[in-house]
Amino acid sequence: MAAPSRRTSIEIMDSVLDLLHQTMSSPWVYLALFAIAVIDGFFPAVPSETAVITAGVFAATGRPDLTAVIVVAAAGALVGDHVSYAIGRHGGGRLLARLPEGGRRRAAYEWARRGIATRGGLILTVARYVPGGRTAVTMTMGATRFPRRRFLAFDALAACSWGVYSALVGYLGGLAFEQDPIRGLLLGLGLALTVTLVVEVTRWLVGRRRAASAAPAREPVRLPR
Repeated sequence: MAAPSRRTSIEIMDSVLDLLHQTMSSPWVYLALFAIAVIDGFFPAVPSETAVITAGVFAATGRPDLTAVIVVAAAGALVGDHVSYAIGRHGGGRLLARLPEGGRRRAAYEWARRGIATRGGLILTVARYVPGGRTAVTMTMGATRFPRRRFLAFDALAACSWGVYSALVGYLGGLAFEQDPIRGLLLGLGLALTVTLVVEVTRWLVGRRRAASAAPAREPVRLPR
């Protein structure tokens, strides 16, 4: 019974690989990557990074083209961020007011607000690698009326760095496992997750250190003699 089951699993994996190869070899893949990157800018449930990493893995075989993947992903991210900025600028205040106190989304927007106040546009690049941080930062920048030209400049840098990073992570995974795209994809996603985890831990440690330094030092109470 074990042999037929194993054969069925191999056939399913082969079918999945064939479907991925056909999808990634189609010229429509660039339009799909662009659309996913745009939507992910204001609807974080869409996994744009996973899509770009997957395209990068298959780019190691020559199709799709790596440079085109980077350009399309960066352009889509730039457009999506500006949609999120516009949403925040025209209705972000009301949206933030409706978020429940103590919730994860409320905490993300408060983190974005503090980051914008202290580090300006630099937080936009860092937020690319923080889960849920990208939308929180871009929408908060719109709600706080962050200058549009400065937003465009910082966001162009963030989008390009993200496109290069995501595509190259997948590409390197594809080169490492040229005959096994699934393992290459798993390696690429693992590297991306590791980078995200490092950024999150660093951000938490920095925030904890700043909170400790901001807290007033408690001096012992001295009674008069």
